[in-house]
Amino acid sequence: MRVVIADDAVLLREGLVRLLTEFGHQVVAAVGDGDALVAAVVEHRPDVSLVDVRMPPTHTDEGLRAAVTARRLVPRTPVLVLSQYVEVSYADDLLATTGGAGGGGIGYLLKDRVAAIDEFLDALARVAAGGTVLDPEVVAQLLVRRRRDDPLAALTPREREVLALMAEGRSNTSIARTLVVSDGAVEKHVRNIFTKLGLSPDPTTHHRRVQAVLTYLHP
Repeated sequence: MRVVIADDAVLLREGLVRLLTEFGHQVVAAVGDGDALVAAVVEHRPDVSLVDVRMPPTHTDEGLRAAVTARRLVPRTPVLVLSQYVEVSYADDLLATTGGAGGGGIGYLLKDRVAAIDEFLDALARVAAGGTVLDPEVVAQLLVRRRRDDPLAALTPREREVLALMAEGRSNTSIARTLVVSDGAVEKHVRNIFTKLGLSPDPTTHHRRVQAVLTYLHP
């Protein structure tokens, strides 16, 4: 994959460059601020960008804002955001870019997950392929904000479990392994979830999985 990295922490940035290079990926740009990220995405059109939420000058949400801008200028460009802490509002902002003409892969992981190299690289690959990957801690905190008029009331407990794992970006096979059930059982649950949430079965309507996850997460 061709990757852009944006992180103002030089040691982490260079560590990510080395890690990705060792695993056969090409880092086309490694930058330290939001403006440079946007410029790099526009210039290189990478397969995926790896972005720190907090960058100069204020170290609040510049990275996230730059990622949103990059996705507006280069529609559907995949972005995996890394954060030191769970920032629910930031995750919501990123999820919002999957709607309409946005699409494309998105992810939000805590930086601690980078240490689990295989899982981190798998998450990066899934985002590059157009998937949605959310850190389990992000999912947990987003769910605290569940509205009273719960659109998931019709789902069975097992269907909720399946949807929770979908929200983490798990494939059907991974969900089956986690729940110790067959792939066919998971496929049936997923179909039921789509039906109960009123998501169109029209094959030209893409991202039903993302739509289901957004319904699950948004208050």
